[in-house]
Amino acid sequence: MTERNHMTAARPNPPQGMDPEEWRLRLELASCYRVFDHLGWTESIFNHITAKLPGPDHHYLINPFGLLYSEVTARNLVRVDLDGNVVGSADHPVNVAGLVIHSAIHRHRPDAMCIMHTHTTAGMAVACSDAGLRFDNFNSAQLYGQVAYHEFEGITTSVDEQCRIVDSLGDKDVLILRNHGLLVVGKHIPHAFLTMWGLQRACEVQLATDCLAGPPRPLRPGVLAAIPGQMKPFRDADGDQAGRMVFDAAVRAANVDFNELAR
Repeated sequence: MTERNHMTAARPNPPQGMDPEEWRLRLELASCYRVFDHLGWTESIFNHITAKLPGPDHHYLINPFGLLYSEVTARNLVRVDLDGNVVGSADHPVNVAGLVIHSAIHRHRPDAMCIMHTHTTAGMAVACSDAGLRFDNFNSAQLYGQVAYHEFEGITTSVDEQCRIVDSLGDKDVLILRNHGLLVVGKHIPHAFLTMWGLQRACEVQLATDCLAGPPRPLRPGVLAAIPGQMKPFRDADGDQAGRMVFDAAVRAANVDFNELAR
């Protein structure tokens, strides 16, 4: 049995009365929180990774406010509607800032099935740079044409800002929140994860480059313009081929225990 098939086979059955697809998504999202914790992409109990549930209600799953990413499980993820109301029961509240940002994007971007927001040191540093992300390293070059920016308006707790966040993102997959942090959207969790992984690495390399003597070496415009076409072999109809492999590898590296996530 391959490692990937072994991971699928090892996942516990859904609780009685829960739709199998919701349970699969809960396990995958909870494992993503554990991966972020393993990678150090955390800010205490803050920030969010959300996943939209299938069905006409447009509900999505978000982490309970007050728990570390290492404490998120498939069962304690909170189901909310696009107005931020908890659906069903929950033992913990939800961070208002998360509801404002994620509800807005889930509502207006039907393809945004997963949204990830981080406050990593490298990501926040690039967000605080007036120049933003430069397309001059291997990882940032792969994001050429996908990056948008949103101006800082303070702590994101006002629904008035939702329309401006959506307008800033447009049809891009990456939104750099000025003076704040990073945000990516994806067609599914692995798709969003691969984008965030590349974005985070791009920010780290940019910071390291800025510590060197002399200016950074730019990439030729023709090279950047050709990269979207060069990426096609790694993409499929569901978003990307490499995303699933990279995400599964990250889950293995983090030693995620699906039985523990199911408790």
